[in-house]
Amino acid sequence: MTLSASTTIKSLKIASRESALALWQSRYIKAQLESLYPELEVEIVGMTTKGDQILDVPLAKIGGKGLFVKELETSMLAGITDIAVHSMKDVPMEFPENLELAAICERENPFDAFVSNSYQSVAELPQGATVGTSSLRRHSQLAALRPDLNIVPLRGNVNTRLAKLDAGEFDAIILATSGLQRLEFNNRIKSVLSEVESLPAVGQGALGIECRSDDLEIKALLAPLKHAESELCVKAERAMNHRLHGGCQVPIAGYATLNGDKITLQGLVASVDGKTVLKSNLSGPSDQPEVLGVAVAEALLKQGAGPLLAALSE
Repeated sequence: MTLSASTTIKSLKIASRESALALWQSRYIKAQLESLYPELEVEIVGMTTKGDQILDVPLAKIGGKGLFVKELETSMLAGITDIAVHSMKDVPMEFPENLELAAICERENPFDAFVSNSYQSVAELPQGATVGTSSLRRHSQLAALRPDLNIVPLRGNVNTRLAKLDAGEFDAIILATSGLQRLEFNNRIKSVLSEVESLPAVGQGALGIECRSDDLEIKALLAPLKHAESELCVKAERAMNHRLHGGCQVPIAGYATLNGDKITLQGLVASVDGKTVLKSNLSGPSDQPEVLGVAVAEALLKQGAGPLLAALSE
């Protein structure tokens, strides 16, 4: 990354949720921008979203993870802030008018982490053990892997979830490996679930930066933060999710990898109880990630993904 680049923009405000992980993400991008543009003043504007306020209801019942970005988007549209930093797995498929995704940064570990104070892996859990997760995607795959487990909803930020585990409410919890690593909780990870055990969420492990569509200077300023490989893979995953009409909080998983000029995308749709798991794995040219994503989605729809997903909205 070229440092000391020039910009006519003197200051920049980042809209951020106030959770520890969201603030880490915003501070990370702040540091990147300040390294690139030493004269730039970057301020983080913290705010609480509806998704942060409602913790006693599963996300799928109150509108999905889009609830974590609406307040941030409103502040950008009003000109109060300039950009927002998101976990790509939390970013809805559609953007409000006049806002867009300006950059996808280099992806970190995309896989799920098994966290427990008593057991080293999912396989070690005794029959009937209680496992907490906020994700229907994780729930469905865990139920398919271990139908004997008691899988219950777990909301709240990373610190809150770890505290509930430590209080003895759960035998284990499943979290994103990248989030734990960013917050320096590596020691809490007992094992990382493989893509066979738990295929990641679309975009998991990558950060995205949203800004106003007409703000050409800010888009140019953010351009050095783009990571081409991560962007291609996440685009393929999101195109699959978009074709499936899936939000962020549904039992859909997608994980793409780039090898030379070829992208391979694994897609999954499951019933929440894990009794039905549909999978597709296709490859295509790296310059057509969206085409590949749609192809994987079509393959899943042919297997019956449509009725499975429709049942969730009833």
